[in-house]
Amino acid sequence: ALALGFDAVATGHYAQLRTGADGLIEMHRAVDHGKDQSYVLGCSTRTSCGTRCSRWATPTAGRPPGGGGPRPAGRDKPDSHDICFRRGRRQRGLAAREARRRAPNHGGDIVDATTGETVGSHTGPTASPSASAAGSGSASGADGKPRFVLDIEPVSGTVTVGPRERLAVDHVAGTRPRWCGTVPERVDGTVQLRAHGREHRAVVTVEGDRVAIELLDPAEGIAPGQAAVIYDGTRVVGSATIAATRPVGVGR
Repeated sequence: ALALGFDAVATGHYAQLRTGADGLIEMHRAVDHGKDQSYVLGCSTRTSCGTRCSRWATPTAGRPPGGGGPRPAGRDKPDSHDICFRRGRRQRGLAAREARRRAPNHGGDIVDATTGETVGSHTGPTASPSASAAGSGSASGADGKPRFVLDIEPVSGTVTVGPRERLAVDHVAGTRPRWCGTVPERVDGTVQLRAHGREHRAVVTVEGDRVAIELLDPAEGIAPGQAAVIYDGTRVVGSATIAATRPVGVGR
């Protein structure tokens, strides 16, 4: 939006903007935590948080001559624009081409992380690894426990599966951080790893463009590419893109 020359982006996501002790704008979780959507806005910087949209004037200050009710305070400015993201055949085609560019369009082995054995195969990104594993009789391991996808290696096409407990991670490495204020060195707070996920207590340390997140409450099913949004109480400190995770019990 900034590259296109827009002054601001108006969003319906539910969060709070407050003035901090330094007089600058802070983003906080919504008053009603059940409706909070600050995770989606966690990639905002303090500059973008501080850009306010025009508000409707009060009935007395904004009433046009002769009455007729309130009018927008910015009614004499150029028109706003709608920025839409549409789903259609063209968009699906672009997504498919991007998927083929990032990953080989071929099959690969399905490997059990517990035993190291090859337990099945899949036919490519259009197939479900779990379905392929089930079809080859490997939906459960030798221990009788269901298997879940732990990792997909894009070059070889190898899919690693394992029991549910192997999904839990207690360390997250992030990159490309964006901060809603002063860049911190350390945050003893919480992180949210999914748009509708719960908060996890965490210790966050920052070194340049790298963010290390030690989860005091392990999380399951966290994948590279997701956003990790960092909170100090209700305040949004910033966010980072997840680059790697470490399972519980695995050394550094």
